[in-house]
Amino acid sequence: MAVKNALKHREIAPLAEITVLYRDIRTYGFMEHSYKAAREKGVRFVPYGAEAKPHLVAREGGLELTVRDILVGQEATLAPELVVLSSAVVPYENVPLAKMLKVPLTADGFFLEAHMKLRPVDFATDGVFLAGMAHFPKTIGETIAQAGAAVARATAVIAKGVIGILPTISQVDRDRCVGCGLCESLCPFSAIRVVETDKGKKSETIAASCKGCGICSASCPQNAVTIRHFTDEELCAQIEALQDLPGVGAGGAQ
Repeated sequence: MAVKNALKHREIAPLAEITVLYRDIRTYGFMEHSYKAAREKGVRFVPYGAEAKPHLVAREGGLELTVRDILVGQEATLAPELVVLSSAVVPYENVPLAKMLKVPLTADGFFLEAHMKLRPVDFATDGVFLAGMAHFPKTIGETIAQAGAAVARATAVIAKGVIGILPTISQVDRDRCVGCGLCESLCPFSAIRVVETDKGKKSETIAASCKGCGICSASCPQNAVTIRHFTDEELCAQIEALQDLPGVGAGGAQ
């Protein structure tokens, strides 16, 4: 935004002296051309450190701005006629919504996609998609492109008419389950719950929500929860088969 404003001001006032003070500036992609154009048109870029922020005071007859240029290690004093602040883009109160939808947030408080390259508009939670500045600060063009991608993904799900579930989901052995509720409290996808049965409280898996992460299986004190196709018997059989391979066994893997 600062680079864009500087170029626009240069068009309006070609003889004006324009200085951009910044801590971190990113003109990624084709926006690098804007930064290059600003430099070629005489816009000055002065970096400063977080420990020495610019100091602005009102003097008789105008403003006085002091900034320490970290590149040259010296302070510079400017007398600006106009000071324009580039407002920061901060996330909205996303925590309650993230908990309700069971989707993750980044360290900065924006929503985190399932995979940066393979699933850029998806969440790990099925049926929830991401677009725009809920993801991170971006341009209007990027927002429109991502919104189109989110619509395409949502339309693809609707067009199928049915939703398939993963084969590697948890299953509960109700003969072992004592209904303690530990698995329900730990599941990040709310995919397991305790219900009343004719044998008392027992856990059951919500197949459409389960992602097969294995937290419930690992935490169950009664060993009542297993992940389909990853039972102890199957894992032990794989280990035994591996030991029978040539070059593997008592002598170790080669």
